[in-house]
Amino acid sequence: MNLNELISAARQVRENAYAPYSRFQVGAALRTSSGRIFCGCNVENLSYGLTVCAERAAVFAAVAAGETKFEAIAIVADSGTPVTPCGACRQVLAEFSGDLKVCSVNLQDQRYETTIAELLPRPKEGILGT
Repeated sequence: MNLNELISAARQVRENAYAPYSRFQVGAALRTSSGRIFCGCNVENLSYGLTVCAERAAVFAAVAAGETKFEAIAIVADSGTPVTPCGACRQVLAEFSGDLKVCSVNLQDQRYETTIAELLPRPKEGILGT
């Protein structure tokens, strides 16, 4: 699977991030099993709990378009080391794909590749009595 296309899309959408409070812009590009790519960027709010991360923005766009099976996500941020999805994003991503490939990249092109299962083992245990 070519991750370069996803990384490029995530890098590009990162420029649209609305991050006036943290100044930490993040872009994400999600490839569905049908081959479509959906992008998202973080959108902050003064009431910080209402902020939406780039990864969830990409998932929500895909779901709104009728896509619920995902293969890979690339996340791009300006950080010293590549960042991985936050806990909320890990849970949302795991809802749709336990074997999702995750590729995190910083602006210096350092990469960290893993899977959502490695980042969030046993995501559904303890929820709703499972």
